[in-house]
Formats: sequence, C-alpha cells, structure tokens
Amino acid sequence: MGVGFIALYLILVLLVLEMAASLLIITGLDHRIARFQALSMLTSTGFTTKESELILRHPVRRKIAMFLILFGVFSLAVIISSLSSLMTRSFQVPQLLLVTTLLGLVLLLIKSKRVSRQLKRRLHQHLEEDFELHELPVQEILYIDEEDFITEVCLHAQSAFIGRKPKDIAGREDDLLILYIRRGMAKIRKGCPDLPLNEGDTLLVYGSRKSIEGKFSQELERMKEEIEQEEQIIAMK
Repeated sequence: MGVGFIALYLILVLLVLEMAASLLIITGLDHRIARFQALSMLTSTGFTTKESELILRHPVRRKIAMFLILFGVFSLAVIISSLSSLMTRSFQVPQLLLVTTLLGLVLLLIKSKRVSRQLKRRLHQHLEEDFELHELPVQEILYIDEEDFITEVCLHAQSAFIGRKPKDIAGREDDLLILYIRRGMAKIRKGCPDLPLNEGDTLLVYGSRKSIEGKFSQELERMKEEIEQEEQIIAMK
C-alpha cells in the first residue's frame, strides 16, 4: 500500500510539473527554459540562475512559480511522511488515483493545440488589459522577432571601435541599436551616440542577432574566450 501510494503521488507531482511547464510555454517562455525553471521551482534548487529573471519579471509566471514552490514544499513533506508509513493512513489510494487521473486529463487539454491557442490568446489579452508596459519583462517588449537579441559587448584593447562614436558604428544599414554605454560604475545614456568609446567600455546592444554578431564578432569572440579561461581557472582550483 505504501509503495503504491508513493508511486501514485510521484506521478501526480510529474503531472503538476508538466502542467506548469506547459503554462510557462504558453506565456511565451522557451520550452527548454520552462521545463528547467519549473523543475527548479518545484525542488527549490537552482532557481537563482539568470534565467529566473524571465519568471520573476512576468506577472503571470510569478503566480505559477509561487504555486510550484509551495506545492514542492508540501510534496516533499508528503513523500517523507509516506516513507515513514504515516501518510498512508490519512490518504486513500483510490482518492489519490482519482486526482491523478483528473490532472492527467487537464494536462492533455492544456497540451492540445486548440486549448493552447485559446489560453495563449486570453493570456495576452489579460496582460494587455491588466498590466502596464513597464510591468512586463524586457524580452516581452523588445523581442518582436525570432532574430531579436539584446546583449552586452565589452571593448578590449585591440577593438576597432575604440575612439569611434556609437552613431558611427550603428549605421542606417545596420539592424541594431546601442542603448547605453557602461563605463566603470556609470551607465551613460544621455549623449551616448556622440561619446567616443574607450577601452573597457561595455555597450548594451539591441537588434538582429545576425547584425550584432556580424558587427561585433571579434569582441564577442574575445568575451567568450575570457569566460572559458575563467572557467578553466575555477576548475583547476
């Protein structure tokens, strides 16, 4: 009886996890990120990654996160209690089987294309009606195309852009914008287009991924190499 209860409850947990991931995907989150973050929230491990900002900055995703975290804590208590043969006296397997079956049916509904489209349409309508533009995540506002990209570009000593002005770098033919310059602790936005660039400046660049990677290929490659070197040093310690 105890083993059967634990097995059924684990299936219930997996169904809830998959339902939450599906709802996160419907909000526009990438399916790989959605599943990882759902698992992280449920188990309360790894939710401090940078990707968690995609959850915290979105009003609907925050509600899903709150439920998953609370459900995860409760589930841990249930499983531990079940292992000690206490919870099997309070919960009946038939009732748990019924709940698990119902959740399975709900999951199938959420995953169906028709219901998914309706939920997505209602969700976006809800966001437009109830939330101001500044309350939504940056990605929801700026990413209007699959190729849209926002990243930081650090200028190394050999960068060809040192001494040049942002307005001369991002021309009319380039599908990119330099939003601001980070110089030391200061973030410079006012007068940014006419400010000559220095070694060590970091640019916040938004636009087409292809344009950004083409324009700043050397800088991005240098940043990648530095990150790999840092990881190697950390691994050696």
